[in-house]
Amino acid sequence: MTNRNLNGNKTAAPFLLKPVGKDYLWGGSRLNLDFRKNLTVKPLAETWECSTHPDGISMAASGEHAGQNLTQILMEQPEYMGKYANPRGELPCLIKFIDARQNLSVQVHPDDEYARVHENGSLGKTEMWYVLEAAEDAQLVYGFCHDMEKEQVRNSILAGDIEKYLQKVRIQKDDVFFIPPGQVHSLGAGSLVAEIQENSNITYRLYDYGRTDKKGNRRELHIEKALEVAFLKSSQDLRQPMRVLKFKRGYATELLCRCRYFQVERMMISMKQRGETAELSPVENSFQILLCTEGCGVLFWDKGETLNFFHGDCVFVPANSADIRIHGQATLLKISC
Repeated sequence: MTNRNLNGNKTAAPFLLKPVGKDYLWGGSRLNLDFRKNLTVKPLAETWECSTHPDGISMAASGEHAGQNLTQILMEQPEYMGKYANPRGELPCLIKFIDARQNLSVQVHPDDEYARVHENGSLGKTEMWYVLEAAEDAQLVYGFCHDMEKEQVRNSILAGDIEKYLQKVRIQKDDVFFIPPGQVHSLGAGSLVAEIQENSNITYRLYDYGRTDKKGNRRELHIEKALEVAFLKSSQDLRQPMRVLKFKRGYATELLCRCRYFQVERMMISMKQRGETAELSPVENSFQILLCTEGCGVLFWDKGETLNFFHGDCVFVPANSADIRIHGQATLLKISC
């Protein structure tokens, strides 16, 4: 429902999003079982929770736009994007859940300049992973153990022994990993993560463990493009960034990641008393995305309007939304650009 604020300007209401599912062969079933996604895709590897990318556009699942795809909504209501408004209705970011039952391919993404030239004007891909759950032995690949040369990497891929050169890092719940373009990486089996990234679907596979697709064909590798963009020096010893909790009555926040493409904060809300609420701090002239990773709660705005959200839900908050308050016991990732 669209209302007007005290200055007479139109304000928009937040709305739930319905994701698109992806059936990559390494996926599992946890996104359906744990997050109630109710998607028929099997295996369910990823859910694109907030996406205007043509490879998978999410839909509005509540409010006056229910049933419309997000791109269509933003083309018709560019003010929802604030300073990021464009006639194509494209958001600068894409938000996912990823369930890795098996290892993802060892891969790398290009930067904006390379993608623009070599991938038909696409954006490159800067991304961040926030670990929601991890098996006891779960790990990820983050670059190389020591400096490598292109020919050495190429030969190790062909020989099938590239894994001995890769830096592998144990992971656990609540870890944060920033993955810039050019960083060779892979998410290991037993990992459940939220991914925040540029609005891009460009991935170059270096190595895929010799796996085959549903038709029995080996999945395509992109060795030459990958080697053109990959950072081949030894990667830093990965340590978790220092994070500072800021406490207010009934909730706490912390900054997880800030880069030129997106900002991610974690909100931990613990309000049991009726009437207790936390303010959703606005971001100047920008949309926000709320991803509920634990618990449940309620959003409140003009004249008692409400929106319930639950574990796994994704909420789009327009740039011109009413002032919003939150009640409940929940953990949210708050994403803005």
